[in-house]
Amino acid sequence: MNYKIFAVVDDLKVQELIKQFLMTHNYYVEVVSDADEGIKRLKSQSYDLILLDIKMPKRYEVVKMFRSQFNIPIIFLTALEEELGKIKGFDPGINDYITKPFPFHVLIRRVQAVLRRSNNTNLENYLYFNQLQVDCKRIKVYVNKEEIQLTTKEFKILQLLLRNEKKVLTRNTIIQKVWDYEYSGETRKIDAHIKNIRKKLNIPYIKTVRGIGYKIDE
Repeated sequence: MNYKIFAVVDDLKVQELIKQFLMTHNYYVEVVSDADEGIKRLKSQSYDLILLDIKMPKRYEVVKMFRSQFNIPIIFLTALEEELGKIKGFDPGINDYITKPFPFHVLIRRVQAVLRRSNNTNLENYLYFNQLQVDCKRIKVYVNKEEIQLTTKEFKILQLLLRNEKKVLTRNTIIQKVWDYEYSGETRKIDAHIKNIRKKLNIPYIKTVRGIGYKIDE
């Protein structure tokens, strides 16, 4: 799994260095230099880790907005030792911070450590299958980074299939898991939902297993 890192850094030179360094370690990295653009991006995309330059204007607004809506780790970058007390006071649950200037091997160690710590609690929030990405916490679906609108039932069906990747699920199983009740009537109601999901996603990974049900597979 390639983790997605979002860097909000106002120094363009540092921004590019961070991006190139993390990419050489097989991380997917997106960067912005403006706090407003950072907020906008956070509302439309899912990430595994945020790198935030603590000297940026609106830094606390960014953190407050982010913490109120999402549960993704943040590493602060700060050039000022005196800022550390403010950071801890503002959010005693911050994941980590790095004092600038810093060697890049320190950055990669901190990134790896924070991702390891958060992996146990956050892994279940994200599901991936090729270009398909599902953010279970925010109930969002992306194909090739483009958000796809699904109904609640469609989302639950897709999530169930992804959590049981390559395993065939019967129509009865899907109904019991998604509708949360025992159902003995017509199970073909699932077919209409699957048809809609396929049309919206426009990717060939939801397979029909004739006479049984459905699965996610290549």
